[in-house]
Amino acid sequence: MVGSMRETERKYDVPPFEDISWLPGLTRLDGVTRVADPRSEELDAVYYDTEDLRLLGSSVTLRRRSGGADAGWHLKLPLPGDSREEIRTAPAEHIPGELLDLTLSRTRGAELTPVVRLRTHREVWPLVDTGRPEGTVRAELSVDAVQAESLRAQGGRTAWRELEVELAEDEDDTAVLDAVDDLLRERGLARAQSPSKLARAVEETAAAPAGAPHPSTGPAGDQVLAYLRAQIDSLASYDPAARRDRPDAVHKMRVACRRLRSCLRSYRSVLDREVTDEIRGELKWLAGELGPERDQEVLMERISHGVGTLPGELVLGPVAARLQVWDVARHAEDHRRTLDALHSARYLALLDTLTALVERPPLRAKAGKKAEKVMARAVRKEYDRLARRMTEALSLPPGSGRDVALHEARKSAKKVRYATEAARPSLGDPARRLGKRAKAVQKALGDHQDSVVARGTLRDLATAAHTAHETGFTWGLLYGREEAVAEKRERELPALWEHASRPALHKRLRG
Repeated sequence: MVGSMRETERKYDVPPFEDISWLPGLTRLDGVTRVADPRSEELDAVYYDTEDLRLLGSSVTLRRRSGGADAGWHLKLPLPGDSREEIRTAPAEHIPGELLDLTLSRTRGAELTPVVRLRTHREVWPLVDTGRPEGTVRAELSVDAVQAESLRAQGGRTAWRELEVELAEDEDDTAVLDAVDDLLRERGLARAQSPSKLARAVEETAAAPAGAPHPSTGPAGDQVLAYLRAQIDSLASYDPAARRDRPDAVHKMRVACRRLRSCLRSYRSVLDREVTDEIRGELKWLAGELGPERDQEVLMERISHGVGTLPGELVLGPVAARLQVWDVARHAEDHRRTLDALHSARYLALLDTLTALVERPPLRAKAGKKAEKVMARAVRKEYDRLARRMTEALSLPPGSGRDVALHEARKSAKKVRYATEAARPSLGDPARRLGKRAKAVQKALGDHQDSVVARGTLRDLATAAHTAHETGFTWGLLYGREEAVAEKRERELPALWEHASRPALHKRLRG
């Protein structure tokens, strides 16, 4: 893999005979003191997708480009706002295997074939700030004359002009984009209607198959399915980053699994559990496969932070080295387990099943009922389960039994949170407030559980140090700190729970 870069750009429609001779006048913009002489490029790109355009449907593009300085294979993945991550590899006849892997969560294993060919004549004006060292290029403005040709049977041709403004590779201040945007709008140029050249080409050449519309399910069903779609998209979106071992990606995938499982459980009155229980089982499997890598990440961060906050005179022996060796060995094994799961037929089948779930949902009668009533009842049920578990846990004496009970209460607090997330469109502030307070309870319970797990690991590290004739002083000190954290959280819990269980908070949910 050659590498990746963040691409932040905005596109504008340019009418066929629009006069753009005014472009060099952009020097009146803040941060732009010179418009460099333009350069011309001839670009030729073939875009690949599945038969039913699964990549395009998830705002992902895969192309093989010739011409220009970046010839080769490009995979573009969506990021928040106007940004995308572009991953490039060298020119090759066939799609590189690493890019195929990064598209799997969207293609679900379907074949990728040529869809559209775009030939572009590009004029590029660098926007320079001479007040910065060596006349820094802040952004580039380009005008593209595009010719598009469908590579599918019965497809046609089209052509258009568009203008792009893209931040320079090392630039992250979007103020220059805002300034250019203001000027372009003054000149009557509007933001492009299509999100990408490919999307416009597919639309105008009739290269897209007729898509299946979202089913009409009724108020409650619509709300539940909208939440499920968002989580399914999140699961697929974080897959490429998880494969590349990017920070927090596995965690985000695991959270999406939990949210999906929780929604299918909480809203069984909307979707038939004879179908969804099996899906919940598969989501549990996937979360379990991702769990060791995420748990190791949390543990390493927690213990490293603990070591880092100790005065130097209290860190005795090769503590950092032992911790690093322990982490490297565990992380490599855990990441391999993640990759095995993400490459498995079982995972792809799960993604297919989730897509079918929202395209052909197994609806129950309550899907057509008023969302407020259906959602409120589901949230109440999850809250009542949490209340029972909290009451039980807080009644137990300190010890391993209470630790287990608090961990179970933590799981219930998460279910309340996720149920309120799905319910917010219809329940509004009451759902938001309950979710916020359930999160506070969950956070305290989570810190308590992380302390329980960390103490077990610290005991193992101390034992290994002792076996190697190293002092276990620092590990023991950290163990004692973790005990103090757990005790503090247990003291805080009654007040947090009282705050989350006030009757006034649940008045609307009780109807």
